[in-house]
Amino acid sequence: MRFKRNGSYTLNRKSKTKPNGKKPPAEEKKHYLEPEYTKVRVVDFDLKELVVLPREIDLNEWLASNTTTFFNLINLQYSTISEFCTGDTCLAMTACNTIYYWYDERGKKTKCTAPQYVDFVMSLVQKLVTDEEIFPTKYGKEFPNSFESLVKKICRYLFHVLAHIYWAHFKETVALELQGHLNTLYAHFIVFVREFNLVDPKETCIMDDLSEVLCTPLPPSPQQNHVTER
Repeated sequence: MRFKRNGSYTLNRKSKTKPNGKKPPAEEKKHYLEPEYTKVRVVDFDLKELVVLPREIDLNEWLASNTTTFFNLINLQYSTISEFCTGDTCLAMTACNTIYYWYDERGKKTKCTAPQYVDFVMSLVQKLVTDEEIFPTKYGKEFPNSFESLVKKICRYLFHVLAHIYWAHFKETVALELQGHLNTLYAHFIVFVREFNLVDPKETCIMDDLSEVLCTPLPPSPQQNHVTER
């Protein structure tokens, strides 16, 4: 029986990719690093407690459960700003100083708009996590030998989506008052992929400044009212 875990927080609404190192025309100020935004979270405890493998759970089961949950949450988070992410506003899939290209199954390199790229990512990941041969849900069904490499591939794609939301759509996220959810989701995801070495640090280094801030638990503040996990 597949081990399933409920999401630790709820969001209430009011081919292979390679960074090519090219810089967009101008690098904007990283507003998401400002303390007034980074201090906003929806949980107030060490997220590492959520990602450590429980002794009674199989590693692949744990990776499958968490990967599927992160896919659903990141897809949901992106949907909140998707109307602002268009072919006109986001001509390329950018994050910090990186432009991501899509590589199809034949290795063909394609430069696409951000919404096209995200659609490619979500469609592929949806196909993988619902494939019984890759993410088995029936008792006794074994995970394939390629499972870990596929999980790493999925996590790399999902990181690209999170990075793009911060880089191109943080303003809209703040306007929707969802920066706390985004910060918590990002920190949870980064702590998870670090715990199991699922994404190359060279891939995530473009967001290291944010990761360092968000992956550090907030100091306890009895006078501050926190939103607890549901």
